[in-house]
Amino acid sequence: MPYPTKCPNMTCPNQVQEKVFVVVYSMVFIIGLILNLTALVVFVRNSTSRSHTTVYMTNLAFADILLVCTLPVRIYFHSVLPTDRPEKFCEFSGLIMLGNMYSSIFFLTCISFDRCIAVCFPLSSRVREGRKKAWCVCLGIWILTISTSLPIYFIKKKKQTSDNNTYNNTCFDDFPSYATETAPLVSTLIIGFGIPLIIMILSSWGLIRAISKSTAVQTSDLVDSARIKRMIITNLTIFLLCFLPYHIMLLILHASECSCTLLTAYRYSLMVACLNAMLDPVAYYFTTETFKKKMDVGALRKIRPTNSHSSDGNNRSRAPLTT
Repeated sequence: MPYPTKCPNMTCPNQVQEKVFVVVYSMVFIIGLILNLTALVVFVRNSTSRSHTTVYMTNLAFADILLVCTLPVRIYFHSVLPTDRPEKFCEFSGLIMLGNMYSSIFFLTCISFDRCIAVCFPLSSRVREGRKKAWCVCLGIWILTISTSLPIYFIKKKKQTSDNNTYNNTCFDDFPSYATETAPLVSTLIIGFGIPLIIMILSSWGLIRAISKSTAVQTSDLVDSARIKRMIITNLTIFLLCFLPYHIMLLILHASECSCTLLTAYRYSLMVACLNAMLDPVAYYFTTETFKKKMDVGALRKIRPTNSHSSDGNNRSRAPLTT
C-alpha cells in the first residue's frame, strides 16, 4: 500500500500533546537510565554467582539503556519548532529504539521461558544443558533485531534520495509506512510480538501450575506462593500494557486511511511501549528477590511431599524454585 503518497508531510501539531511527550519521555529517560544502570552494575559485579536467567536480565538491562539513550532526541524534538528539529538524528535514534524494543520483547520472553523450565523440569539434564546456552541465545537475539531493523533505515534513506521533499522536517511525525506494509507487518506481528506473547502466556501458566501443584511450596513457610503468582501476573500484565497497544496501532494504520487522530494514537502507543524500559527493573527485583532471597533452597530440598505419590509430583515438590 503506497502510504508515503497517501500521507505526504502529514503533521498534527498540538501543544498539549508535545508537553505530554516531553514530560513522559523525560521521566522514562531519568528513571529508566538510573534503574537499568544500577541493575547492570549489580549483575556484572555478581557475575561469578549469576544464574542463567540473570544472563538474559543483563542483556535486557543493556537493551533498555540503549533505548532510553535515544529519548533525549525525542525530548528535544517535542520541545522545539518544526524548523529546528534535528532531522539527521531522528532516523538513527528511531532505528535504535525500534531494534531495542524488540530486543526487550525477546529477552523478556526468554526470562519467562527460562524461569518456567527451571521450575517445571528441575531434574532434567537436557534442560540444564540447554539453559547453559543463554549467551548464545542472547547473541542470536541481537543479530536478529539488528538485521531486521537495518532495512527500515536504508529503505527510508532511499525514499529520501528519490524525493527530498517528502520527509523534510517531519522527523518522528512520519507515518510508519514501512512498518505498516503487509510483509513487514505480518512478520512483526507474528515473530516480533505474537510468538513471544504466546510463549510468555504458556510459561506463566506452566509456572503457576507447577507452583500450585508443589507440595513443598504449599506446606513450607519459606515460600510465599501468592507473592510468586502476583509477580508472574504483574510481569505479564506489564508486557501486555506496554507492547500490545503499539502493535494494535500498526494493524489499524495498515487497514485505515491517514488521519491526525490515528497518527496521534500511534505516537502515544509508541510512548507507552517505551515505558517498559522503566518498568523492567521491577521484573529484575521480583525475579531475584522472590526466586532467590525469599527461598531457602537447602531447606526446600529437605521437605518431603506428603500428598503426592507420583514421581512427577515428587520432583516438583523437591524443586528448588530458583532460577
